[in-house]
Amino acid sequence: MRKFQGNPWAVLLVVSLGFFMTLLDLTIVNIAIPNLITKLHASLDDVLWVINAYALVLAVLVITAGRLGDLVGPRVMFSSGVAVFTAASAACGFAPSPGWLIAFRAVQGLGAAMLMPQTLTIITNTFPPERRGAAFGVWGAVAGVATIAGPTLGGLLVTAFDWRWIFFVNLPIGVFVLLITPVIIPELRLGRRHRIDVWGVLLASAALFAICYGLVEGQKYNWGTITGFISIPLILGLGVTLLLVFLAVQWATQDKEPLVPFKLFRDRNYSVVNWVSGVLAIGMMGVFLPLTIYFQSVLGFSALKAGLVMAPASLMSMFIAPVAGRTTDKIGGKYILMSGLILFGAGMAWLALVAQPDSSWPTFMAPLIVAGIGMGCIFAPMVTVAMRNIDPRVAGAASGVLNTVRQALPPQVRGRFVSQMDASARNGIQVGAGQNGGSAHLAHGIPAQIVAEIARIAHDVFTFAFVTAMRQTMILPIILLGIGALSCLAIKEGKRAPVPPAAEAVEAQAATPAAPAA
Repeated sequence: MRKFQGNPWAVLLVVSLGFFMTLLDLTIVNIAIPNLITKLHASLDDVLWVINAYALVLAVLVITAGRLGDLVGPRVMFSSGVAVFTAASAACGFAPSPGWLIAFRAVQGLGAAMLMPQTLTIITNTFPPERRGAAFGVWGAVAGVATIAGPTLGGLLVTAFDWRWIFFVNLPIGVFVLLITPVIIPELRLGRRHRIDVWGVLLASAALFAICYGLVEGQKYNWGTITGFISIPLILGLGVTLLLVFLAVQWATQDKEPLVPFKLFRDRNYSVVNWVSGVLAIGMMGVFLPLTIYFQSVLGFSALKAGLVMAPASLMSMFIAPVAGRTTDKIGGKYILMSGLILFGAGMAWLALVAQPDSSWPTFMAPLIVAGIGMGCIFAPMVTVAMRNIDPRVAGAASGVLNTVRQALPPQVRGRFVSQMDASARNGIQVGAGQNGGSAHLAHGIPAQIVAEIARIAHDVFTFAFVTAMRQTMILPIILLGIGALSCLAIKEGKRAPVPPAAEAVEAQAATPAAPAA
């Protein structure tokens, strides 16, 4: 096994496995929502926080974790993140109540935040610029497969066992990655040692937490008072104020060791891709959550069948992404990324248009194939364009910012949709395993024929109302995907600028693995 230490493709395999776990847990929970509601006796608000606790902690801490990777080394942070994530996954599987599950999901988010930005840092420092597109193609294939395959694997586990196994599935992967990381991934020297920006960490974490919490919980409290003098506007205002203070502190310390080096944004491509990444996050989560509920609660698919229905998109993404990565190395990623966003948005729009209360699974094959091709053309060129000109010494910070933008936005979309479903539930619509209509409380003695007719009418009302609401919910994410595609026109094409000999020597030293211990 030692002979593979430092081998770029072996390193890529290890970091991709760790990355796969973190992305899988962003989507695999969606397919288990009905089972969670039924088996764990969770409310829709509980389910919202099972989803959001993970994404919220991940969004708040990923930028700090990325910078810590520059400080203590990406391999140390990656290994520590895998350990925390794996232990938290086991705890989630044994959670006795919704409250405990939410708490353990937050710890899972901490582990994901620790390891996720290190994947880009390690790849950037392992592969030369002219080969990063191919590497990010594999990384992108993993991202696409994990994002879309979550429902398939989750459906299989929920159908065969129950919701707890969507967390237990992480254990063998996590243990394997933890064991081989010190053997395969070398200790990377990223130039001079960095100091952690303590004030930057505290201000950024507090600001992101306040803003994300306010947006997630806003609709629940009608954007008003939570308790006493504490209100959603106050929390959001505090978050924005802290964010402005954070930016001011960062601006004043750019000549030292800031948490976010502003020089990253002098690269126009990096700035544009950060915007596109946020738009993509809204688009993906804004369409996948309502679809998974639609498949189970409207069409009556089992969790496994609902996951398998989405498998064509996963398969197409898996095969297209490596090709897109290699092509990006040759011709640039601008138009590949733009085409991917357009195809993904078009596929999801097509699916929303053909979805009916009584649709059969073949109806969704063609739209999902189109969406899968689009997904395969997104991740590799997006990351390659963003990271191509980044100094390896600040790759952790760059990766942290990129991941923060991608993770900080989805909870609001999920929150809006689940809040709408919660309001519907209070009016009689239920969303759970085997529940697909209104709950009617009828007096005893009513003839069975009348009871059956009332149940049929209630079911029809539910299904037609849900399909209508789903289409309306998906409009905004699809429009934003189109805006993201147009934004790609701002990407500057062309090969990497020549590196001066002195800078080239520094970069080579920065990317040199430390000699393994005897």
